[in-house]
Amino acid sequence: MLSREELERYDRQIMLYGFGEEGQEKLKKARVFIAGAGGLGSPVSIYLAIAGVGNIRIIDHDTVELSNLNRQILHWQENIRERKTDSAVEKLRKLNPDIKVEGIAETITEKNIPRLVVNADIIIDAMDNLETRYILNRAAIDKNIPFVHGAVNGFEGRAMTVIPGKSACLNCVYHGVTVPREKIPVIGVTPAVIGCIQATEAIKYITGMGNLLTNRLINYDALSMTFTEFTVKRDPDCEHCGKIKNR
Repeated sequence: MLSREELERYDRQIMLYGFGEEGQEKLKKARVFIAGAGGLGSPVSIYLAIAGVGNIRIIDHDTVELSNLNRQILHWQENIRERKTDSAVEKLRKLNPDIKVEGIAETITEKNIPRLVVNADIIIDAMDNLETRYILNRAAIDKNIPFVHGAVNGFEGRAMTVIPGKSACLNCVYHGVTVPREKIPVIGVTPAVIGCIQATEAIKYITGMGNLLTNRLINYDALSMTFTEFTVKRDPDCEHCGKIKNR
């Protein structure tokens, strides 16, 4: 049940048609796993926290550096050399003291991912490399957990949502392609836009509202200020999801 303070805090979103107190209760009970506390993880976690998602688990093995501060808005000058998870947990708890926030300072691997995503209702990809994204994608499929992908580069970004057994997965799009890990140029407003799209997808899934970005990849180009949507088809021979029957 929502407290009087929660009813007041979330008044504007409870007013939304089809949302109501029931939608807010769903957010309060939800458990969201966020992979990454950087450029994408910052807006994703901030907007889920202030929306009232009751349980947020955020994973990142890095420490805060000065060069992060143009886009990673969870972290401030005073947090340089701190663990990103410590900085993130501190800010998110201050933003909304009524929610539970857990930070785990680990590198995501094939070995630890089953433990990290345990009990999660949805997985958010806020990473910066395809190798880890494939690990998340496969874990989401294996555990039957919805997965929201996001990526940025410069003034461009993209996002899509995967519902295991029902929609195309990340591997259906990239077919196992990998690229060398390198420093990616990015301006802070790009992950802000893509991260907000990812947070919106999570809220929609949790509350059961609207249509998700399934079987669709949306591409954002800030320089032309355009959104382009690509249809994505599920690959029956996909190494990640091809053998899963529709649930």
